Amino acid sequence: MLSKVISFALHGLEGVPVEVETDINKGMVAYDLVGLPDAAVKESKERVRSAIKNSVMRFPVSKITVNLAPADIKKEGSHYDLPIAVSILKASDQLPYDTDGVVFLGELALDGGLRAVTGMLPMLISAKARGFKKFVIPAVNANEASFIEGAEVYALRSLKEVAGFLSGEMTFTPVAHRSYESVRRERDYNCDLSFVKGQRIAKRALEIAAAGGHNVLLVGPPGTGKTMLARCLPTIMPDMTFEEALEVTKIHSVAGELSEEGIVTLRPFRTPHHTATTVSLCGGGNNRVRPGEISKAHDGVLFLDELPEYTRSALEALRQPLEDRQITVTRAGGTATFPADFMLCASMNPCPCGNYGSAELTCTCTPAQIKKYRAKISGPLLDRIDLQVEVDSVKYDDLVSEGAEEPSANVKARVEAARAVQRERFKDEGVRNNANMGEKQIKRYCRLDAGCEKVLRAAFERLHLSARARTRIIKVARTIADLDYSSEIQPKHILEAASYRSFDGDAI
Repeated sequence: MLSKVISFALHGLEGVPVEVETDINKGMVAYDLVGLPDAAVKESKERVRSAIKNSVMRFPVSKITVNLAPADIKKEGSHYDLPIAVSILKASDQLPYDTDGVVFLGELALDGGLRAVTGMLPMLISAKARGFKKFVIPAVNANEASFIEGAEVYALRSLKEVAGFLSGEMTFTPVAHRSYESVRRERDYNCDLSFVKGQRIAKRALEIAAAGGHNVLLVGPPGTGKTMLARCLPTIMPDMTFEEALEVTKIHSVAGELSEEGIVTLRPFRTPHHTATTVSLCGGGNNRVRPGEISKAHDGVLFLDELPEYTRSALEALRQPLEDRQITVTRAGGTATFPADFMLCASMNPCPCGNYGSAELTCTCTPAQIKKYRAKISGPLLDRIDLQVEVDSVKYDDLVSEGAEEPSANVKARVEAARAVQRERFKDEGVRNNANMGEKQIKRYCRLDAGCEKVLRAAFERLHLSARARTRIIKVARTIADLDYSSEIQPKHILEAASYRSFDGDAI
């Protein structure tokens, strides 16, 4: 007999429907699986066979052909186990034929238990968008599915429960829907700007970066607090909306890094080691194309400590995502596009010994060594970093002083006010913040008077800036104006924005 069951394939963050067809006929005993399956799908044959037998059901001793359609799409992952088992049981008359419109996803253990699968959330969202509303998934994926409103999701523990549910012998209630607000917890960070003594200019730069979504580079001697400042950046960024949380959760679900809570509620803060490869940053894989660190940092912060220590190829790979806010990864296993709208926060020493330009310490490096060290960061990459801040050592008296520093909560309030202005400004533009502005938005919302043009021209000529750097200064100035509650960009805003390009031009 012939049976058909619906499942889904995952390509990048998009789900594609897959029809699992099973044909059982008389003839030489065989079990063939076709439809361009990968190694994990091919191995499902033995998992399905054992799961059916250990669930006290009959595995057909006949010629079995299972086809995963469409046959021209490569099938990857272990989530086809459950739909294959259900399709075989239907074709062998052990289950009723009322599974139309039901999507099955899940990996089978040899004893018939259902195990969690990665990428559940994006597959469910894609299936719901295509009109499917009833799903059978592993119980361990229940939290992940509970945030999809309007879906009838049954989270079961074993193949035996699935058979009982489909036959009507067992009754189960769908997974209860949970609201994002119900699981959103208070921000729990181990750092706060109030813990950072001094560094007024660096703190101001972080506030501007968070307010406009700009990239920032912290340059200074070792031990000046660059890493601590970077770790404070998420504490002043606006809380994620439900739409942002879903998009981030989809990425982490595909990567297999989702927590038991089922949704990401805090903005990501990714800190890959400087030995990270280009593939680990951009994404890839031998079989399924998986997101890399820059996609896992989507809607959050990608912090690269000791920037010059990363390989040149890894750093140059950041250039295109920093412009396009997404990355298309092409590997032998396929092609996938992942979102990559992250804030780049990087830190570095000013020279190999770390003391160049310090008011307290003496640099022992030669000019040639300094030039070679800084040349590890290319001009095009430096162009894409909006704020370049020099961080100097803090004096001992400042470290032990009892004076209160401004807490992150106060800075965050100003950042959220600036973001609110940007949301209103770009509500019909499809732009999220000032850093995402294109030339159209810059001409409309960043008009410069004669005084602003004069300041900008002087900075452009003195620092030998590129056209891209000029555009970045204007975007930063727009953010500074928003923080200043100014509808127009003023010369002082341009002057402050230009002061954050001190690492450009002659400074190199």
